[in-house]
Amino acid sequence: MGELQEILNLVPKIERQIGYQFKSKNYLLTAFVHSSFINENKDLIKESNERLEFLGDAVFGLIIGDYLFTRYPTNSEGVLSHYRSRLIEASSCSNYLKKLDIEQFILMGKGEKKSFLSRPNPSILADLFEAIVGAIFLDGGIESAKKFILDNFSDEIEAILSAPMRNWKAELQDYSQKKYQKVPTYKVMTEAGPDHSKTFHISVLIGDMILGSGYGSSKKSAQQAAAAEALYRLNIIDSAEI
Repeated sequence: MGELQEILNLVPKIERQIGYQFKSKNYLLTAFVHSSFINENKDLIKESNERLEFLGDAVFGLIIGDYLFTRYPTNSEGVLSHYRSRLIEASSCSNYLKKLDIEQFILMGKGEKKSFLSRPNPSILADLFEAIVGAIFLDGGIESAKKFILDNFSDEIEAILSAPMRNWKAELQDYSQKKYQKVPTYKVMTEAGPDHSKTFHISVLIGDMILGSGYGSSKKSAQQAAAAEALYRLNIIDSAEI
């Protein structure tokens, strides 16, 4: 019972670090129970965080999908799918969890915990993050889960969105020069927001044809989004690539 009681004693500290206070502390407790702990403590607790992880994965995907749908009102399904996959992949979830600095509280079997503390497994960190999202959703609903994500990880989300995995501008320029003997041009359609938090809407043209549009927190990221959409519309890449 010692480790369980220790986590219960630490609940206020964990709640402060994640920025959410639970009405039902059992949801938070379950989020921290790894399956290896169950194997060694079947008489103390019956459920690991796996079901919460399953739920949290779905809730997180929905919240990110809604965020992207609003953030990029003209981007194609393929571009939005690409962004979502990068934001919800295990490596990203692992980094979100590490920012909270709560991984040391996870309940694991003795051997697994010793190995984990010396070299944390990114997959376990990602699972814990998703379990916490699921726990907050059950305890406070979708708005509480959304607030938890956006309050804690907006900077990380924007950093991922502004750093494309591929240089779509270079790929579009290469295609345009070979196909049309022209280089694409980028036009700022609108820019909104205060100087410290602007949103740019940029279109990419080849000649007089607008082939794609994108939004971003910088001109560079908006140009990349526009170039990716142009490549998608030209059938140069498909939704699985972006």
